[in-house]
Amino acid sequence: MSGSEHRGRLRLGSLSFPCALGRAGIVSHKREGDGGTPLGHHQILFGYRRADRGWTQGGPLPLSPTRPADGWCDAPAHPAYNRPVRLPFPARCETMIRADRLYDCCIVLDYNYSSRARYRGSAIFFHLAERGYPPTEGCIALAPRDMARLLPYLKRGRTLIVQR
Repeated sequence: MSGSEHRGRLRLGSLSFPCALGRAGIVSHKREGDGGTPLGHHQILFGYRRADRGWTQGGPLPLSPTRPADGWCDAPAHPAYNRPVRLPFPARCETMIRADRLYDCCIVLDYNYSSRARYRGSAIFFHLAERGYPPTEGCIALAPRDMARLLPYLKRGRTLIVQR
């Protein structure tokens, strides 16, 4: 991999921002844990924000304050696969409050959410990028300042298009 497979551009009208993609680049057949960002049209559903780190309601998309008990199930065999869960949780899951800043502002995309299929991928979020835009686990990630610029334009039902 040359390194460019996990970098992209996010565009909204005349705005354009660098973004990080999954370590496997854009994939047309997403599988749990493959590190790919799924190709396609993904509607924005809802989001989370870390109020304790300065993230406020930035636009029309409802952003729930993240609580210590917020998690996300990524265990394909569990009935709560690719759903928000309450911690502690008996199956494998992500913690939505992280030590790093990646989920300080985290938007949930409708990839394998409305119509779930086991092992097709979970927790495909639109979240904050690390410095230098290293690859994600399959999500789309923006610099915090760019996410703050986009929030006023984000609303439920707006679509992010991932294309090659």
